[in-house]
Amino acid sequence: MNNTISIARRAITSIKTHCHIKKGFNITSNVGIRKFSISSCRNMKFVQFIYNEKPNDIRVGYLDGDNVVDINKADSNLPSNLLDILKNGDVEKVKRLKSSNPASVPLSSIKLAAPIHGNDKVLCVGLNYKDHCEEQKLTPPEVPMIFSKFASTIIGQKDAVKLRTDVTDKVDWEVELTVVIGKKASNVKSANAFDYVFGYTVAQDISARDWQKTRNGGQFLLGKSMDTFCPIGPCITTSDEIGDSQNLTIKCSVNGVQKQSSNTNQLVHKIENVIERLSSVMTLLPGDIILTGTPGGVGMYRSPPEYLKPGDLIQSEIQNIGVLETRVEKF
Repeated sequence: MNNTISIARRAITSIKTHCHIKKGFNITSNVGIRKFSISSCRNMKFVQFIYNEKPNDIRVGYLDGDNVVDINKADSNLPSNLLDILKNGDVEKVKRLKSSNPASVPLSSIKLAAPIHGNDKVLCVGLNYKDHCEEQKLTPPEVPMIFSKFASTIIGQKDAVKLRTDVTDKVDWEVELTVVIGKKASNVKSANAFDYVFGYTVAQDISARDWQKTRNGGQFLLGKSMDTFCPIGPCITTSDEIGDSQNLTIKCSVNGVQKQSSNTNQLVHKIENVIERLSSVMTLLPGDIILTGTPGGVGMYRSPPEYLKPGDLIQSEIQNIGVLETRVEKF
């Protein structure tokens, strides 16, 4: 198999057997009856990409086996980037497009980019995994601890985190389940929060620990927002295909050695409560992303501490989404 296809297939987990069961169908188990909502087996995974021969033209598509459907080429009335699809409310049009079996291109002819770009906000939740609090011997915070990164820090699949080794040698990994907002959200109650979620992706909240903790007065911004410090990808799995977003395995390895392994059921503050809190003080816009926190196993709290260095390869994996591969290079 072509090496490019092989890499892409490893990065993007196929969920061909995953679909929700029709409304009204009950499954009985030893814990009672579960009801499943209606949804077709669409397996929608959105990507952004560039053609090998057009490196400056970012396109939006969805995965179709070992191929990608270029949405704008399949229907020229639809935008060529994901942010505009969300802003225009065109997601359902794209899902209907899939039923017409449009032409696709092989993964070998494209390079995956960040699955969304140009968004307004990158918001993050700190100390939001029970096992991450435990490794620091901290009591979990009573309310979500929110901070932000610059949207300009976003990079995509197999892009490189660039280390400014002249100003820091304490750069750490943090794999995170990331929520992608699908429509404008203001004063949203937790009961309705998932109505505003388009889907989920994988992120690395790369962190310069010295700048996060001591070199900026305790403010996180400079330690979290150095260039390239927000890899995301490889795709966005839509909310109707993710399954239970708060019961997914989440892992991170560096150079093939597993560093983090947990489950999103360890979240201290659940996604719906985070959205309610954020939308009570600001308007969330289509394409905004929320990094929901990292589990235990970060480098800073290992004995002895471990940090990233040029030449490292980070692999960040979340069930039903895929594997985000990130190289580490010197700036």
